[in-house]
Amino acid sequence: MPAATERRLRCLWPVIALAIAVLLGATGPGMAGERYITVASTTSTQNSGLFDAILPAFTAASDIAVRVVAVGTGAAIRLARSGDADVLLVHHRPSELQFVADGYGVKRHPLMHNDFVIVGPKADPAGIAGGRAAHTALARIAASGAMFVSRGDDSGTHKREQVLWRGSGVAPQAASGQWYRETGAGMGATLNTTAALNAYTLTDRGTWLGFRNKQDLVVLVEGDPALRNDYGVILVSARRHPHVKSAEGQAFIDWLTSATGAAAIAAHRIGGEQLFFPD
Repeated sequence: MPAATERRLRCLWPVIALAIAVLLGATGPGMAGERYITVASTTSTQNSGLFDAILPAFTAASDIAVRVVAVGTGAAIRLARSGDADVLLVHHRPSELQFVADGYGVKRHPLMHNDFVIVGPKADPAGIAGGRAAHTALARIAASGAMFVSRGDDSGTHKREQVLWRGSGVAPQAASGQWYRETGAGMGATLNTTAALNAYTLTDRGTWLGFRNKQDLVVLVEGDPALRNDYGVILVSARRHPHVKSAEGQAFIDWLTSATGAAAIAAHRIGGEQLFFPD
């Protein structure tokens, strides 16, 4: 099987499996007959433990359960476009604005932000440690031939990585299967692969802090404004999909963007470090 075809299939399988889970009602808590909404979101919000931390408070206040489908941003947007979610919560602003402009979403609400970091082996064969310019770090990784692991899954993280590579002047796809490896998987799985290969990767800080299999990996590049990671939340349009639970979905958005929701988001920490900063 050609490598490109294999990568596409790897990207599709998680989406297919999770779409089936949505149809079967198997992606979240609760019993039949309850009030609930389905939220299409990213693996970073799930892997970081954010939803586990904040959703019980929303459900207690509203009596509305939340079923989360956690995939890459691109896959989450496709699920919302097809009407398989009531709310979209992702982290790629251009795609979010396009989703609204195309009539699939009502309005984008800025929700929170954190940042991306470049992690890699302590030995740092590419010599990028301490740098602030992400595109310079990527250029050094490519020049050194050191292994870099990409999600390769059209997620928000993957989209940002592609922007950073363009800034570096390097087209890494030309080295696909050599020093540049694409997992077609979520952030947690990609970090596991990175740790196993003692390679470099780009990750959101929230998932990194919650990741337990760090092995020899450390944060090597951080602080570049180009690494800021913004999240938005959007109600799926009932004009496009009449079955969307608009009232319940809007109640969730209103809670997230309220002082109560912001406090819940800000309170989520790992090892004393705040993962997300409400906007």
